[in-house]
Amino acid sequence: MSQEPTYFDLIVIGGGPGGYASALYGSAAGMNVALVEMAKIGGTCLHVGCIPAKELLETASVLRTVREAEEFGVITSEPTLNLSKTMERKQGVINQLTTGVESLLERRKVTVFNGTGSLLTDRQVKVQGIDGLEIMISGDHVILASGSKPRTIPGFEIDGKRILTSDELLSLDEVPKSVAIIGGGAIGVEFASALNDFGASVTIVEALPEILAGCDKDLSKTVSRSFKKRGIRVLTGCTVKGHTQKEDKVTLHLEDEDINVEKIVMSIGRRPFADLLGLSETSISVDANGFIPVDPFCRTDEKHVYAIGDLINTPQLAHVAFAEAIMVIKDICSEEVAPVDYDKVPWAIYCHPEVAFAGLTELKAKEAGYEIEVSKHRFTGNGRAMIVGETEGLVKVVAEKSQNGQSGQILGVHMVGPWVTEQLGQGYLAINWEATVDEVAEFIQPHPTMSELFGETVLALTGRALHG
Repeated sequence: MSQEPTYFDLIVIGGGPGGYASALYGSAAGMNVALVEMAKIGGTCLHVGCIPAKELLETASVLRTVREAEEFGVITSEPTLNLSKTMERKQGVINQLTTGVESLLERRKVTVFNGTGSLLTDRQVKVQGIDGLEIMISGDHVILASGSKPRTIPGFEIDGKRILTSDELLSLDEVPKSVAIIGGGAIGVEFASALNDFGASVTIVEALPEILAGCDKDLSKTVSRSFKKRGIRVLTGCTVKGHTQKEDKVTLHLEDEDINVEKIVMSIGRRPFADLLGLSETSISVDANGFIPVDPFCRTDEKHVYAIGDLINTPQLAHVAFAEAIMVIKDICSEEVAPVDYDKVPWAIYCHPEVAFAGLTELKAKEAGYEIEVSKHRFTGNGRAMIVGETEGLVKVVAEKSQNGQSGQILGVHMVGPWVTEQLGQGYLAINWEATVDEVAEFIQPHPTMSELFGETVLALTGRALHG
């Protein structure tokens, strides 16, 4: 069934973080907005990504806390995991957040179409409804935000039983005894950390020379050492040759050995999901990796059509999609706006120990031609870290070298250790405000806190450290 086009100021295809943020921010700017979503509002992040993964990681943290309670004089029995209860709580969090976003869209008077949106000429969008009905809508501007799907390796068919992606792993009904995770990036190490705490035997297989390859080397080395102490096997520089599947197990074939496990988890990144957008009637193309090319303001080759989030070759982070959504709406409104500086966005990885960073690594700063100074302080001397019983990790600050008595700008802040995902804020602000070492060194840090370590690390670059 079809009908005459319905016109909007803005049409957004995709209801994940980038999409719903575009709709909400556009509505707040006075636009009449349509949002097209083929599945659930919230997208990957809310339903099979950020939120459920972090909920499981929090469960893992609670397990560790109870297991180590005797160290604090709290006597308890060995904890056991009720995975069904964990999954029930996870779903409760997801449902509450989904309802919240849906309510916001309703209050902002965003028109939501439940169906698959494909882009035609002249900014017309065909919506194939989940009820089988088809309607046409059109708008002054269109934002493409259809997200991504897990990447796989040829020959590894995802069956949800022996070969899984993150989608299936987040809905397990029992903890496997043994798991091989192919890929040692952020997603891979988070799953490895949680499954290890849940009692699984975990092996990470990474083709590159180190896990967390995009991080500063001090961070990736710290996580790798910690994983090995916890019994997580980390194999780097490994090429996957294939697998052999049997009823009760699967054998992963590497160059030098075979690994027998209950399940293999594919964690080699995500690919842009432009499959159902159509685009053939437009001037928009995709590159060899499936990304839609855009300019610094996320404009595509089709006039008044934008692409954001995982569809474009920028960091695949929900908060980056939020930032791109805001930037695009401001551009549509002809407001003054600067492009997102992707070299300075904050990163947070929720394995144990946690990882957080923003700005240039030591290596990238040198490659960019900076003369640098580096300061590193470990949590072993931090009072709050001792109190909570987590002293593994460090804070590392990369800054321009002082010249003529003037301190240099802070270029990068890199953290690994307890609660660092919640501590990065002041480091991120320092980098993006182009603050100097002397300026940040004057900040007063509350005591006793984990954040003192950042202040101490910066203070050391002035040449007058207190506790270093």
